[in-house]
Amino acid sequence: MASLQLKERLQAAESWILANPNPPKSWPWTWLYKVGRTVYAMARDVLSGQLTLHAMSLVYTTLLSIVPLLALSFSVLKALGVHQRMEPFLFQFFQPLGPQGIELAEQILGFVDNMKVGVLGSVGLALLVYTVVSLLQKIERSFNMIWRVPDMRSMAQRFSNYLSVIMVGPLLMVSAIGVSATIFSSTFVQALIAIEPFGSVILVVSRFTPFFLVVGAFTFVYIFMPNTRVKLRYAFIGGLVAGVSWQAGGMLFASFVAGSAKYAAIYSSFAIGIILLIWIYLNWMILLLGASLAFYLQNPGNVAKRRDVQLAPELQEKVALATMWLVAKPFSEGKPAPQQEVLEQQLRVPGEVTRALSDKLIRAGLLTLAGRQGDQLAPGRALDLITVGDVLRVVRNDEDRVVDRLPSLVPVDLFGPERTDETRTFAELLRGGGSEEKTSPKAEPEPVSVSDS
Repeated sequence: MASLQLKERLQAAESWILANPNPPKSWPWTWLYKVGRTVYAMARDVLSGQLTLHAMSLVYTTLLSIVPLLALSFSVLKALGVHQRMEPFLFQFFQPLGPQGIELAEQILGFVDNMKVGVLGSVGLALLVYTVVSLLQKIERSFNMIWRVPDMRSMAQRFSNYLSVIMVGPLLMVSAIGVSATIFSSTFVQALIAIEPFGSVILVVSRFTPFFLVVGAFTFVYIFMPNTRVKLRYAFIGGLVAGVSWQAGGMLFASFVAGSAKYAAIYSSFAIGIILLIWIYLNWMILLLGASLAFYLQNPGNVAKRRDVQLAPELQEKVALATMWLVAKPFSEGKPAPQQEVLEQQLRVPGEVTRALSDKLIRAGLLTLAGRQGDQLAPGRALDLITVGDVLRVVRNDEDRVVDRLPSLVPVDLFGPERTDETRTFAELLRGGGSEEKTSPKAEPEPVSVSDS
């Protein structure tokens, strides 16, 4: 009995999160509603295995690419003689692994310092660059999976964008460290330190400077890596949560390593390798979860029971009619054409559903792109020439003509222009002995009224 009640409560909470036609509109219920939907979607993605699969793939690629990546990233810094300023971040990354982690970081830096590009030759240098680009390509593929982006960057964009970030990114980090050090060592700041409570505040800020740099790095990755436009505020929220999770995860993992003597007893010298794999996997999961958080905050309509929403005919017809209505209404009132992103937020359905249907309406000439950036929708012809039946016919139309492959094994009146009475059973159809000739479905849709809400 108790388990049945718990199941009913969970189903009621799920319905409130996913299918609530009247979401809360007052604080703090609006905040709780958004948090609940986002947490539900992120937990669903983790349990489905998509994020964990990509994280495991990135762990393998990281092990192959970490030395070439650091070699290319430190190349500009070594030329300027400031690469020592980036080394503390590498030690900070391996610090949760304990003393062996520090030794591992020193060995990696030794490999980077001993790497001589001139000895590699042209083929070796090409393989070095390819290894680094392949890592960033896998990262982009993982982020595109989260953001539902079907297309990757072109090959030319990958090399130009990736290598520019690898070369210039560390230089910007060093510049930020230098600027912060200059500010804290300035005469004005030193004078403020002697005055309380400014001294305590400046001391706290200086201690949190590495954390702020980590949050900034996460935010930059969330904006740059997906092959789509990511808003700064959502990328920052994802970066902030990921940064806090990374710091907390580091402390928890350090305590785990400190009490993992049994692993060293079982795996001997391989224990540090296994612990390193777990630590890298945990970091990738934190990074991908932060990207998922940014995605669902920017696209709340994508929160659904399934990650890939089933395109049911009912959903397609109603979304197409609603899209046409929301485009036609401001057009008839002389208002600006609505943006595609705004329509997605108003309809509160996954973006891939609205984009697929709007693209279909555009190809049929019922909608057209407008605006300077081509991200607004306007009617494709006069509203007097667009009927509800036109919209439904476009939605029901099989553009790939797969329907033509249907075998000629069914009565003509089942698919024909004049459909049989929908109340008739198949037993009645079989007794009627309909003609078994296949025809294309060209039935006129029933009128559908859309009221102004």
